[in-house]
Amino acid sequence: MDIKQIFAQTKTIAIVGLSDNPVKASYGVAQYLMPHYNVIPVNPRYDEILGLTCYPDLQSIPVAVDMVNIFQRSENIMPFVQPAIKLEISCFWMQLGIGSPQARTQLEAAGIAVVEDKCTKIEHGYYC
Repeated sequence: MDIKQIFAQTKTIAIVGLSDNPVKASYGVAQYLMPHYNVIPVNPRYDEILGLTCYPDLQSIPVAVDMVNIFQRSENIMPFVQPAIKLEISCFWMQLGIGSPQARTQLEAAGIAVVEDKCTKIEHGYYC
């Protein structure tokens, strides 16, 4: 699945590691994506970000999710893989500078498209 197709098929994006700090990249990306998608913040430190209910983990999200967008260090990715697979997402997206061959292998084996080392905001602006 190519990036343009991923965006076209996505309706709901869970952003893992979303910060309530306006100077953080995750905040700006979420703001950009909100007019285009249903954005769900995932961060155990907050109850609400950008006026949206924030969930402590992927397992707590009560609605269907199409994409998990990760703002975590590469070495912290694996704990999110199995919960993402259980959500039956279509895409697992790791932001700029983030990648995990082990995560990619497990996710692709589950039929999930994987994007590594790319920014959803930049790519969406380019393709959409």
